[in-house]
Amino acid sequence: MGSMERHKLLPFVLVIAVFASICAGVQAQTGQGYSTHTQQGKPVPEVVRPMPFPIESPAPRSVLALAFLPAEQMTEKDRLLEADAESAIGEKAGFADLGFNVGKWSYQQIVCPALPNHLFLGFTRNNGAGDVSLFSASIPRNGEGRVRIIPIQRRGYSFFSPAPINALTISAFNHIRTEEHPDQAPYWVGTALCYAALAGAHPAAEIPADNPDSKDYLAGPQAIMDIPNRGGAIIRLTDVSTPRRPMAWTLTFNGKGKLLKATHVPAAQIGDTKEPAIPVDGQGRQIEVGAKTVPPAQW
Repeated sequence: MGSMERHKLLPFVLVIAVFASICAGVQAQTGQGYSTHTQQGKPVPEVVRPMPFPIESPAPRSVLALAFLPAEQMTEKDRLLEADAESAIGEKAGFADLGFNVGKWSYQQIVCPALPNHLFLGFTRNNGAGDVSLFSASIPRNGEGRVRIIPIQRRGYSFFSPAPINALTISAFNHIRTEEHPDQAPYWVGTALCYAALAGAHPAAEIPADNPDSKDYLAGPQAIMDIPNRGGAIIRLTDVSTPRRPMAWTLTFNGKGKLLKATHVPAAQIGDTKEPAIPVDGQGRQIEVGAKTVPPAQW
């Protein structure tokens, strides 16, 4: 190679050398985002699973359990909030052809600690066997959001698809969670229970009034959460509030906490199963290859 060619290549060589030096310096200064392992001489970024919920659930049962209050037991503030929103509720129920302006409707409050910035109500019109209409309603407490309803049953029949798995139910729930503006991520058990309640279930164990210290409520719903390698969460809840027909719920969330899918199928009768529907270890914890499992929550 002649001196002329060497002279032309020299600037390019210098640029490459300077660039390599800068990259090495940045990596040495930060030292973050890389594991101690290398692949073909290159640092490999650490795998971080997006976590939509804290793994640990708080000890106090009051943070987790739902309550269903008749209208007369609601606070005056909540009754006034319902009265102010009744026009909007009636309008939306009319769009769903629920006959809100016909017959006698009653409602109860769904107390959901995981979503404290909303008032949740369950509306019922019972005209006898085979003629029952149900829907739930969500009212934002801070005025930042919209009144929403979730149709559950119309005159004894489900809508186009049952409320627990309906895309409209999932969409409404995601909007409600967005309107919450939480300071921290809600607990996974309470979140799953709230969804089930808004979709028409009553997944809450009652503490006997004559013995408030009784442990009987521990026979209530159980839930387990899996954390897939890609992040997000899969919550499985067995609702035994109707012992003769327990139902199994599965809620799939992405890493940002958006509910992607819900399933709702009959579970095996308690005590009649010959083998668990989901593989578990000797301590009752679910086994799932490639995923981290949070032990069952019981309340």
